[in-house]
Amino acid sequence: MVDNAVRTGRRRKVKLLVGRALLVLGGLVTLIGATLLAACVRDDLAIEKRMGRETAEVVSVSFQRTVVRFATPDGKVYSPSQGLLYPDGLEPGQLVRIEYDTADPEVARVAGRTWTLAILPISTFLLGVWAVLLPLYWWVRRRL
Repeated sequence: MVDNAVRTGRRRKVKLLVGRALLVLGGLVTLIGATLLAACVRDDLAIEKRMGRETAEVVSVSFQRTVVRFATPDGKVYSPSQGLLYPDGLEPGQLVRIEYDTADPEVARVAGRTWTLAILPISTFLLGVWAVLLPLYWWVRRRL
C-alpha cells in the first residue's frame, strides 16, 4: 500500500512538472514572437525618424535573408548584412525602391512596407504552437 502511494505521488509530480514545462515552453515561444514584432516596430520607427530613400539592386534571395546593394547620396555603397526588411516577392537582379535609416543604413526596408506585414506570420506561428501545446498539456494532465 505504501508503494502504491509513492507511485501516485511520483506520478502527480511528473504530471505537474511536464505540464509546467509545456506552458513555460509556450510562454518562451510567445515571448520570442512578441520580441520579434517589437524589433520590427523599433526598426521601422528608426527608419521613419531619419528616412533616406534610394533604389537598390537585389543581389540574392534566400530563405534567411534578401541581400540588396544601394548607394547613399554621399557615394557610399551599402549592403545590409542582415538583409532587407519585408522582402516578400523580390528576385535577384530586380531594382527596388527602399527606405533606410540615414544614421544606420544597415536598417533598410522595401519602400511602403511596414511592421504590420509581420503580424500575420508571427501570429499564425504562435497560434500553431498553442494549438499543439494546449491539447498536449491537457493530455498530460489527464493521462500521466
